Amino acid sequence: MGLANLVPGVSGGTMLLAVGVYPEFIEAIAELTTFRFKARSIILLGSVFSFACTAILFFAGPTKEFVVSHQWMAYSLFIGLTLGGLPLVWRLARPARPDVIGGALFGLALMMTMSMVNPSSSVQTGPNYVLLFLAGATSASAMILPGISGSYLLILLGQYVPILSAVDKFKQGILSPSLNLDLIVPSLKIGIPVALGVIVGIVSISNLLKWLLNRHRKATLGTLLGLLLGALVGLWPFQERVPPQIGHTIEGVQVTTENKYSSDKANWPTQGFRPTNKQVLAAIGLIIGGISITVLIGRLSHH
Repeated sequence: MGLANLVPGVSGGTMLLAVGVYPEFIEAIAELTTFRFKARSIILLGSVFSFACTAILFFAGPTKEFVVSHQWMAYSLFIGLTLGGLPLVWRLARPARPDVIGGALFGLALMMTMSMVNPSSSVQTGPNYVLLFLAGATSASAMILPGISGSYLLILLGQYVPILSAVDKFKQGILSPSLNLDLIVPSLKIGIPVALGVIVGIVSISNLLKWLLNRHRKATLGTLLGLLLGALVGLWPFQERVPPQIGHTIEGVQVTTENKYSSDKANWPTQGFRPTNKQVLAAIGLIIGGISITVLIGRLSHH
């Protein structure tokens, strides 16, 4: 689940479904959020979240470097992973009734709107605590739904790379011979609002989604299907990070000729580029590979 939540296009809920513990996981969350404490539920949630957090802590850095240094390759793979999740949600939502179609159109429109106001292409001026809290809440609610990727929502909110960077810096700080507060404190400024958002998302939004699935199941599943389709809009692969312009402010420091390349590349704005024929072919191959991975995970959920 931890590894799945690091990768846009793959849902942590899908992984739980694949290994056969998804119903028990949802029930355990419902019990704890209503202050019903059972040993089995506590052990299950403790096991899932402890191993998931360990995976996120140690793999956030490599994942972030892959996205920052090879964005077009990463996004191509993410497109395939997202496309591969469509059959899983469709099996739950079919047949194509009016409420399913209406929900899908709503989800598609919502995701396309979010991609058009995507703040990830702008220069970062420092942590936006409200946006970080929102990112934690939305990703927490999304990650437990099969087929919906919380990491993809972080990309749309422009918080995917900053959060991965903060997690990696926190890991480096606590694993240094003597605790490195210069790494730990800045990472906590991002991590604390995200963690608070995650708690609120699990307690409130997840229960709301559970209620919607119980009362308006087809319309809700149709919306999830539309969200997946709309996700492809924000994953156009042929983008690259470029140095910020002179005079812009990045991480609280004004960009000058001398420090133009000194800031973390993860905070640079992105812009599109024209791919070569080899890049197009490689992107198609990565998309096919991503589809194959998610389809394989989906098939495991039937056994």
